[in-house]
Amino acid sequence: MTSEVLSRSKFNVYGAITAKIVRGIQDAKGKYEMPWHTGTVPLFVPKNVLTENPYRGVNILSLWLDATAKNYQTGYWASYKQWQSLGAQVRRGEHGSIIIFYKQLEQTDLEIEAGEVPRSIGRAYWIFNAAQVDKWQPPDPPQHSAVQISEEVAAFVGALDARVDHGYSRPRYRIDLDRIEMPSPSWFRDTKTRSAFEGYHSVLLHELTHWSGASHRIGRDLNNRFGSHAYAFEELVAELGAAFMCAAFGIANEPRDDHAAYVASWLEVLNNDPKAIFTAAHKAQEAIEYLGSIAAEKLHWFEAAPVTPLHEASA
Repeated sequence: MTSEVLSRSKFNVYGAITAKIVRGIQDAKGKYEMPWHTGTVPLFVPKNVLTENPYRGVNILSLWLDATAKNYQTGYWASYKQWQSLGAQVRRGEHGSIIIFYKQLEQTDLEIEAGEVPRSIGRAYWIFNAAQVDKWQPPDPPQHSAVQISEEVAAFVGALDARVDHGYSRPRYRIDLDRIEMPSPSWFRDTKTRSAFEGYHSVLLHELTHWSGASHRIGRDLNNRFGSHAYAFEELVAELGAAFMCAAFGIANEPRDDHAAYVASWLEVLNNDPKAIFTAAHKAQEAIEYLGSIAAEKLHWFEAAPVTPLHEASA
């Protein structure tokens, strides 16, 4: 993992994106619906229209916020010049959405000899959604039935071989036993915006993100006291990991009542550290790529799935 250094530009891209996400959380107005929860606008995995590469990490959150606010019905994005190269034109008066793009800096011979970690510099770019341009039509999205989606999600979870025990009153990952405890699937009910299957699996994907962080897997710090900022931060990582996977599979993701207590802690962390959301999103991205790599070894069809390792699209 490369280290990051701030751009020398006066514009603070970390602060700008963090402030936008903080506003999105505050706009929930007590409903605890975070910017990554499914609302009236579907949360597509945002892709660069020229490269077809998905955007990663915190850029997903930034683009989801703008897509929701502006009711964009497509997940295709590109820079002004990239749209022009396709013969499309951004309409006059349209405003771009901010993302961050990391460029790795070349190392000197002395840095290489010293074994220093390569540095990268984060720069702000503004990109535009397909809904903001003329002379381009998005391709027809692939059609997947609810049965197909259910089978794919179930196959993905099964390929991970995680120990999942049922019959518990609340979901959690037990690090001491390396197992996930879940309510029974039959205890979940359909709602107006999601099926019982989606409700169960969105929670399970959250717990699988925790599961990925065990010391013999990715190795995040999971030994944190309930109520601490570190505990709340790990919950944020799991929230984002589940959201990224739910969007990739096309299943609804709704707020969990038991996470209401973390919202104040999340806001405090984000307000105190402009890079905290970048770190959380990076760790969530790392988690889903780890889970995807396990599934890809067992599922031949999974190599093309959107939660396999993602590559940063060019801005």
